[in-house]
Amino acid sequence: MEMKEYHPFKSSDMKEKYLKMYDMQARKWPVPSETKFVDTSYGKTFVRISGPINAPPLVLLPGKGANSLMWIHNIKSLSESYRTYAIDTIDDFGRSVYIRPLKDSKDYVNWLGELLNALKLKDNINIIGLSMGGWLTSQYLLNSPTRLNKVVLLAPASTVLSVRLMFYVRVFMGLIPRYYFFKNMQRWVFEDYAKKNKRGMEELIDTAYISLKCFKLKMPPKFTVLSDKEWENIKVPTLFLVGENEKEYSAEKAIKRLNNVAPQIKTGIIPNAGHDMLLVQTEIVNEKILEFLKNS
Repeated sequence: MEMKEYHPFKSSDMKEKYLKMYDMQARKWPVPSETKFVDTSYGKTFVRISGPINAPPLVLLPGKGANSLMWIHNIKSLSESYRTYAIDTIDDFGRSVYIRPLKDSKDYVNWLGELLNALKLKDNINIIGLSMGGWLTSQYLLNSPTRLNKVVLLAPASTVLSVRLMFYVRVFMGLIPRYYFFKNMQRWVFEDYAKKNKRGMEELIDTAYISLKCFKLKMPPKFTVLSDKEWENIKVPTLFLVGENEKEYSAEKAIKRLNNVAPQIKTGIIPNAGHDMLLVQTEIVNEKILEFLKNS
C-alpha cells in the first residue's frame, strides 16, 4: 500500500488543518488524561486514557465519522470509577493512522484484539460502543467473549435490525460535495440535538464537514445483523440502549426483537433522543451505563 507522508489525509495542508482543529477540541477534555500511539499490524492507534490507574478497564469505541473526543460530555462520569480508554478508530477520523486496509469484520476484530493486547488489557474488559463502535463491539463479543466482563451497545449500526434504506439515502446525499447537503443530513440524523442546542449543532456540523474534506474518503465495512442464535448464545452481560427517535431503525422494533430472542440482554429506550443520545440525554445515558456496569 503506497502512502504519502501526509496519509491518511488528502494533503499536507489538510493534515495541518485537521490536527489543529482536533487539538483545539481536545483541550476541552474535562478530566486529566494521557495519550499514546499504540502499534498494531494495521497501523498506529491513538488512545486517550483517563481515570484511576488501578480501576477496572472501560474501552470506548466511537461511531463512524467520529473519534475519541465524542465522549467529551460523558468522560467525567465514566472515568470516576473506571480506567477509560477512548479510541480513535484505526481507519477513521482522528489521529490514528492505518498502514493496510481493513476490509471486513474479521479485520476490525483482529485490530481491536491487537490493540487490547498492546494496552495490556487481559480479561474482564468492559466495552461501550456507539453506532459503528457498537457493531464492532458486538463482533468482538462473538469472537472473544471470555475477555469481556460487560458490554454496552449504543444504537449499534445494524446488529439488531437492518438499517433503513432512507438512512442510507440521506447519508449518501450528505456526501455530495456541497455544504448544504451535508448540513441537512447531519441535522436530520441529530434532529433532537439540532432542536436543543443550535450553536452546538452548528459546531458539530462544521467539525464533521472539515473532517470529511481533510481525509481521503474510505467506505465503512458491511454492517451485519446478528442472527437469533447469535443473540441467544450471548452470555456476557450486555446492555442495549437506543433513542426513541433513532433514524437507523425502529427503536421499538429493535427492543421487541431482543426481548423475544435474547431476554438476557438488558434493554432501554432513551426518551427525546435519537442517534444523538450522548449529547441530548447525557445524564440519563451515563446513569444507565454506570448502573449496569456496577451491578453484579
